[in-house]
Amino acid sequence: MKARSFSHIGITVSDFNTAVKFYSDVFGCPLVGVSDAEPERVRAFFGVDGPAPACKIGWVRVPGNGILEIFSFEPKLPPEARIPWNRTGLTHFSFNVRDCQKWYDYLVSKGVECVTKPERSPRGHTFFFARDVDGNSIEMIDLRSEEHTSELQSRGLISYAV
Repeated sequence: MKARSFSHIGITVSDFNTAVKFYSDVFGCPLVGVSDAEPERVRAFFGVDGPAPACKIGWVRVPGNGILEIFSFEPKLPPEARIPWNRTGLTHFSFNVRDCQKWYDYLVSKGVECVTKPERSPRGHTFFFARDVDGNSIEMIDLRSEEHTSELQSRGLISYAV
């Protein structure tokens, strides 16, 4: 058995409209669908309780056909401290971009928190990290270096030139 492709990643946000606006305005990722889950579904499937639990779900289309699935719940839980890299679980997601320095300058001009500056990895690609409005870590990476692309292809991690 083999997976066909990467489909989506889901994040829970503090404010649905603010998150959708951020990903649309900053990254050009349009909202392509919205759904409101019924209270019983929120209780049974998501395990969120309360007098009238609610969940709004939005699907934001990312270039390359991926989806960023955005969840906004009521009642909300307070955010936890930044997730340490050595804790098991999701640490970040990544956008493949061209020219990390231009992206860094652009994100700074938009008021986005950039955690690191662009740097070149030992494998030849350039990357840096930023945070969204809720502190989720986003890696901006330029995978177009020939040696890095060749290595990924030889390891069967990609089947095309990026």
